[in-house]
Amino acid sequence: MKKLILLFILLTPVCLFSQNRYDIVIEEIMADPSPQVGLPANEWIELKNTTATPVNLQNRRIGDATGQSGPMPNFTLQPDSFVIVCTGSAVAAMSAFGTAISVTSFPSLDNDGDQLFIRAANGRTIHAVAYTSGWYQNELKKEGGWTIEMIDTKSPCAGISNWKASTNTTGGTPGKRNSVDGTNTDATAPKLKRAYTTDNSTIVLVFDEPVDSTIGATLANYSIDGGATLISAAAIAPLFNLVQLKTSSPLTANTVYNITASGIKDCKGNSIGNANKARVGLPVDAATGEWIINEILFNPRSNGYDFVEFFNNSNKIFDASKLYIANRNSSGIISSLKPLSTVPFYIFPGDYIVETEDADNLALQYLVKNLDNVLAISSPPSFSDDEGTVLALNFQGNVIDEVKYKDDWHFKLIDNAEGVSIERIDPSGISQDAANWHSAASSAGYGTPTYKNSQYKLVNSINATIEVTPKVFSPDNDGRDDIASIQYAVTEPGFIANVTIFNAAGNPIRNLVRNGTLGLTGYWNWDGLDDKGLKLPVGTYVIFTEIFNLQGKKQHFKTTTVLARKF
Repeated sequence: MKKLILLFILLTPVCLFSQNRYDIVIEEIMADPSPQVGLPANEWIELKNTTATPVNLQNRRIGDATGQSGPMPNFTLQPDSFVIVCTGSAVAAMSAFGTAISVTSFPSLDNDGDQLFIRAANGRTIHAVAYTSGWYQNELKKEGGWTIEMIDTKSPCAGISNWKASTNTTGGTPGKRNSVDGTNTDATAPKLKRAYTTDNSTIVLVFDEPVDSTIGATLANYSIDGGATLISAAAIAPLFNLVQLKTSSPLTANTVYNITASGIKDCKGNSIGNANKARVGLPVDAATGEWIINEILFNPRSNGYDFVEFFNNSNKIFDASKLYIANRNSSGIISSLKPLSTVPFYIFPGDYIVETEDADNLALQYLVKNLDNVLAISSPPSFSDDEGTVLALNFQGNVIDEVKYKDDWHFKLIDNAEGVSIERIDPSGISQDAANWHSAASSAGYGTPTYKNSQYKLVNSINATIEVTPKVFSPDNDGRDDIASIQYAVTEPGFIANVTIFNAAGNPIRNLVRNGTLGLTGYWNWDGLDDKGLKLPVGTYVIFTEIFNLQGKKQHFKTTTVLARKF
């Protein structure tokens, strides 16, 4: 009898309650079944057993960022086999395509992106994905009725590069091998993208893909400067693309720390070769003059989108998730308020951050020197082609910068302003001063998203009362000396100025300023045009400035500049 029992055991397949990561993977997702293509109008996911052994799914759970399902039933998933997981009401319809099981509280799958996971009975994350509509890699199919399928289940944490929309004419392949099944070699090492803090002694590192959780939790793989000391590291479930670090003492305010990650591997064993670095610190709320609107594209090309560039004009750290962009409606009320980011994203002193609807499209239209600093916003505020208002608000809801632009702020000799941004000339200059804005240079592709403006000019303090810079300017919109800047300094407030420009024959050709009130320092810009907006010939021009106040003080100045043009 004992021999018969032993023989029975040897001949019976072993069924495991496997707890190993990636033994079971999520390999097909129907997040948006409408409009129907050929499959029932149900949301579902499909799981695959990647092992050579049967696995019992009992008490496993699936979930997303908002919660998790009830436990799975007693069901054995055979090697290299699939099972559809859905709601109880969808089981009958989905069983026509393959084996289907139900769970209570099946998560509602978001059309444009969600974070899904499967957990073992002990709570261990077995597999997780954070899909977006971009994973379809097909503009038509992302509108609904099609699944997204994993290409290679041997690369379960490769992300978007390992997923695409189903090519099956029914819209998906429930219960059978994926239509896009193939080999997807993952030879790309993980990259440390950024870091943020949750309190003054906790730092979270963000990698561009899931990392090996054991290696990610090895403290020796990280270092930090600025006198701080790290005391612990832990990879964060369910995606394991986040690592939490703890410091021995609180971080210091207004200090930028550099964190280095070395030896980190992804689930395929690809290792960070050169040490990756990220900056971190303690963010504060932005104030007026610290976070400014720096460049605006309000009249994009027919195949492009608006963009707004912001500049951190301070020595502080800001969090984009606590900064907002908006416009004003026809009644002048703040409207279309949107955060720049839905997740913590730190902006450091001197950083340029761009908001637009489509980051990939922006890179096709312009030179984008720092793609990581482009923040895509779904349905951002719209800006009219002729005039409008761009607002920047802080976490308190205070307007900290505002620009009421007009299309006539463009360089007058530009025939077609479509696709041409307007750039702030002086970051510390007045936001609403039209003279502080100029069309982006043609040599810069008519826009400079994520880097210093082509028309940038910091107006410095001067010793002379009146000074013109540069001495020779060429208003041809090539990004070099396109405007002449007339800088002034007075010793007391209350002065008024008139500025008239004469040609070499002594004839007045431009009344640049009339009864303009002065601060203690400031400037005016001349674009090389006459009062009619016509282009002037090359030559020497005299700038006659009259300064006076109501107490009868008066002073005259004559300065010259040379207008040149390239041929």
